[in-house]
Amino acid sequence: MYRYDEFDHKLVAERVSQFRRQVERRLSGELNEDQFKPLRLMNGLYLQLHAYMLRVNVPYGTLTSRQMRKFAHIARTYDRGFGHFTTRQNIQYNWVKLEDTADILAELAEVEVTAIQSSGNCVRNITSDQYAGRAKDELADPRLYCELLRQYSVLHPEFSYLPRKFKIAVTGSPNDRAAVAVHDIGLRMHANDAGEMGFEALVGGGLGRTPYIGKTIRDWVAPEHLLSYVEAILRVYNMHGRRDNIHKARIKIIVNQMGIDRYRELVDAEWERIKDSALHVPRAEIDRIEAYFAPPEYEDLEESSSELDTLRRADAEFDRWMSSNVAEHKMPGYAIVNLSLKAPGKAPGDITADDMDAVADLADRYSLDEIRVSHRQNLVFVDVRQTDLHALWQALAALELATPNVGALTDMICCPGLDFCALANARSIPVAQDISRHFVDVDRLTAIGNFTINISGCMNACGHHHVGHIGILGVDKRGKEFFQLTLGGSSDQNASLGDRLGPALPQADVPGAIQSIVEAYMDLREDGERFLDTYRRVGMAPFKKAVYAIRKAA
Repeated sequence: MYRYDEFDHKLVAERVSQFRRQVERRLSGELNEDQFKPLRLMNGLYLQLHAYMLRVNVPYGTLTSRQMRKFAHIARTYDRGFGHFTTRQNIQYNWVKLEDTADILAELAEVEVTAIQSSGNCVRNITSDQYAGRAKDELADPRLYCELLRQYSVLHPEFSYLPRKFKIAVTGSPNDRAAVAVHDIGLRMHANDAGEMGFEALVGGGLGRTPYIGKTIRDWVAPEHLLSYVEAILRVYNMHGRRDNIHKARIKIIVNQMGIDRYRELVDAEWERIKDSALHVPRAEIDRIEAYFAPPEYEDLEESSSELDTLRRADAEFDRWMSSNVAEHKMPGYAIVNLSLKAPGKAPGDITADDMDAVADLADRYSLDEIRVSHRQNLVFVDVRQTDLHALWQALAALELATPNVGALTDMICCPGLDFCALANARSIPVAQDISRHFVDVDRLTAIGNFTINISGCMNACGHHHVGHIGILGVDKRGKEFFQLTLGGSSDQNASLGDRLGPALPQADVPGAIQSIVEAYMDLREDGERFLDTYRRVGMAPFKKAVYAIRKAA
């Protein structure tokens, strides 16, 4: 678990005090909104459609129950009783008052949480695999390197005002659950030919109005050179990135225009100059940070539980939840449990203050005090004894957090959309709610299998619509909300961008269109293949026909 050192405590206290003065100057009129904007953004404060929104960092998606209780307190005291977990593994409060924001930041600092650099043209919250350190398929724990990058990047004087926002993701598993290919820098841990663990570095990924899948810029970077190589990438971007056009300022544009080979040449030249400088990370420093993430004291448990098998055979609902929401743990007798924030009719990623408190209590009881946030807007308990799974399932079901749909069609990513965001063209949340109400047959969802739907209210793609198996993008057509569908996207280790299906649809037609796509897929798939595999095999034509032939006939 990450923790503050004396430098963090001093830095955060000073930052809160500084921002309190900046807020006072804004409220007094000494600063106008244009002057205040870059100051508030560096502290995670947005001005949205109806109110200010505060985005709070959850470094690499890791929380303690104490921190979750503080999130509940903030929601109850300063917001409207709920928070929203995002694809950046952060939490957002959508109804905060400007005059309260410094007090909120001071309260968050009490539990070692900040909003520093959760926005702005800087290196933002470092994200990772929500199963990091616990997954059975993991090669190495990426969190210590996320923490190294966090310490390096916070208020870095050279990279606090980059041409545009900058996002880094790290995974230690060959099964990518962190969407590294759609980040400005993506880091995949793997062993080289000598068996030494290091990083494949991808650069230039990103979504928005011009989406790109990241390109490999270096096959292997040693851990001791990670900071210098990341700095070389950032320096080249800082020098060549455009500041005259916000739509062409991201690193993905520069890499695409320059070409990955030329960008690599510039990075390698800069890296050669700085790799043996103070940025060289000694083994002792890696060991120091790694100690933060020492595993808990696990009990010596049996690999599997006959009692658990009996309970699964006796209760079909419990068995379905086990199959959907429980993942393999690397330690015998333990399991990883996903808490679905996608109950039918709910806004994806939203959770009430009361439920946050309840989740914290359950984490204390069942998950060794630890909670994770996934980039798909769910929560995770990473250290659950298999013998506790049935009792935990019952407790989660009472909170409507046990919907057995993780990885299924109704486990949707969804941005806040026009209900909150001033940039949006359309409301995303009602579309997600319509779909979740349309697909309520859990047996049918199980038969459909792995299927991702991602929804964005505008082309900024906060809902990652480009990389959903089905992507849904809100568009404005002469003042009316319509939704553009794409097919074939993926954010895993074989990442791809979706292809446009055809003309945009009104909201009322979206669930039916998805139903038509699903039915076509079920007819076309072979040997139980996933939708994505079927789409890549047969192409767009049968799905386009399934959607638009029905509309034309109607």
